[in-house]
Amino acid sequence: MAKRGVLKIATCQFDVSESILENAQWITNLMVKAKEAGASIVHFSECALSGYASVDFFTFEDYNWHALASNLNRIRNLARELEIWVVLGSNHLEENQEKPFNSLYLIGPDGEIVDRYDKRFCTPAGIEYYSPGEHFTVFEINGVRCSLLICYDLRFPELYRELKKLDIDCIFQSFYNARQTKPSVHTHIMRQTMQCRAATNYFWVSMTNSSAPISPYSSCFIQPDGYILDSIEPETAGFIVNTVDLSKTFYDASGPYRDLAMAGKLSNKEKA
Repeated sequence: MAKRGVLKIATCQFDVSESILENAQWITNLMVKAKEAGASIVHFSECALSGYASVDFFTFEDYNWHALASNLNRIRNLARELEIWVVLGSNHLEENQEKPFNSLYLIGPDGEIVDRYDKRFCTPAGIEYYSPGEHFTVFEINGVRCSLLICYDLRFPELYRELKKLDIDCIFQSFYNARQTKPSVHTHIMRQTMQCRAATNYFWVSMTNSSAPISPYSSCFIQPDGYILDSIEPETAGFIVNTVDLSKTFYDASGPYRDLAMAGKLSNKEKA
């Protein structure tokens, strides 16, 4: 039995494409390798199974929802066989829904879908294809409280403050910044912003991205002090395994006054 307050995470990246079958092959191969490496949960990028509308394809007309469901079941069955948790990015369509959600499935080690997070903030391009979500997803493994976010959610620090109020320890955040036409400022700001979100809220973070070219940054694992503990080579398929350990303590500059600021008191004069 795993030690309480300890969670071993496999952060994965691969060349996500419009091919559901090829994506599923990458996902299942990485799941097996992650289990062999001792991970309890394996984390994939935004739209890892389905491909990303507006980048990998440009219409949902004739989209192969049957293939998506079939390969999702394949991944669920493997999760049950391996007894491993999975955070999996995919399109998700509800019955009678005009536009699908851009979602993360949380699959348990019994192969069941425990919960689903729907991206709350879609980009101006993405909202043409996807419906925004309206709820957080919170779950606990081995005493570690976790939540899920997706890509553009990064731009809204209010989300992280709300998760801090829910006593979250670890964020699984999935991105898709790839297949760009040219280098972008994202290389210089995206992982750095994620480091800021970790440090100002004292979160562990598993951050995944597609490794398809042109990918401005690679997947990484961030400590609660904002330090990038581990990273995958850019535009290279693979995974890293790192451990959340709640018994460890890290530098937390805003810690003494964070609750004060979150309560709306934007000065610590009363503590002087």
